[in-house]
Amino acid sequence: MYIFRSIHEIVTTVNAARVLLTEMFEKRKTVNFKYSEALALLKDDENRLKLLIEKEVIHQNGNEVALDARFQDFFELLLEANEEINTAIIDEHIEYLHELMDYYLKEKVPARKNSHVRNIKITFRKIARTTIRNIMNLQTSIDSAFKHEPTYQIKIAKLENLDKKRINIQRLIDSTENLILHEERLFFQQATDEELDRILLELRSELQLSAHSLIRAQQDIINYLNQIKSQVILVEKIRKVKQLMDQFELRTKSNLAEVMENDHSVLVEGNTPSSFKLSIPYLNTDEARPIILKVRKNLQYKEIIRNNEAGAFSEEDMTTASMYEELIDFGETLESYLQLQAQRQWNDKDAEPEDLFTFLMHHTFKREVSEQERTTLFCQLVSLYENMFRISEDFGVYKNYEYVKIYPA
Repeated sequence: MYIFRSIHEIVTTVNAARVLLTEMFEKRKTVNFKYSEALALLKDDENRLKLLIEKEVIHQNGNEVALDARFQDFFELLLEANEEINTAIIDEHIEYLHELMDYYLKEKVPARKNSHVRNIKITFRKIARTTIRNIMNLQTSIDSAFKHEPTYQIKIAKLENLDKKRINIQRLIDSTENLILHEERLFFQQATDEELDRILLELRSELQLSAHSLIRAQQDIINYLNQIKSQVILVEKIRKVKQLMDQFELRTKSNLAEVMENDHSVLVEGNTPSSFKLSIPYLNTDEARPIILKVRKNLQYKEIIRNNEAGAFSEEDMTTASMYEELIDFGETLESYLQLQAQRQWNDKDAEPEDLFTFLMHHTFKREVSEQERTTLFCQLVSLYENMFRISEDFGVYKNYEYVKIYPA
């Protein structure tokens, strides 16, 4: 393997072949590059092409050339153009964080301790960037598998495998949260670094948003799998009917005739209104005159209704401000609740979390929200995000009635 001696050599080599590398990267999944085509893009400079092969920027295989995997991975990483979901990278980062934090606690030299903190900050940024990119690729892969895969068995297998990757991403998000809040408390108590605190705050916010995106991905996978299974069942039934019909056994081995006699519903699309054009000579006759007058009258009537359907504006409408009711954002409310509980645990790991009902009854919304609306919101959040909560055996009392206490899972 060729080893570059400096950054300058890498930049110079890539810059000299930028036209060829750009073309090969953009067509990396669709085109097998011919040696002659690569030579033409380098303006027939064969020495430069051989130098790229010698430095292993590209590889030659007979009459074809391909971009080296190292450079392809590097370009995909910077351009965020990779559709592969790689949860192993995040797992490696978490293990590396444990090692760095252990080194920090055992190190006595301040300069080396700062070096470990710097590497920890870099690794946290990588976790945030990799997690977000993986979730974006996950959603894209889910839609692509459902819409573009022609084979039902492969389509189902792809969606099921993507669901496993979704579970792995969620597990890694939980591991990161657990590392920050519980496992490495001693490190965070000793490492007082303002930039690290800011990175952790941004990271936890991004991880919470990522968790919400994973909920949507799970719902999409479930919906797509249900659609596929219903389509498979329908196709199997149609195939069975076709087989019986081809064997002239449809009437004797099925009750299709009886069903068709009793059920007169239309299974196909409704009849589209027929459109036709009247000739100019016909419109000039006396016979067409009543039809023209009738159409004209109908058009005038519709125009009158359209002009007056909103009614006239009063002076009060013109002077007073418009009133509207702002809807409550479920996701924003849930995120506020989870952030509050995380902050309570961050300040005091032994602090008791606040149950969801109490939080909603005292939360300040953007508009005035009644107790009845808050109670309804409580029921809706629990039903929508039941996997994110655990039900306690304790009961709370609010204004002379009891309720079940629910906490984050």
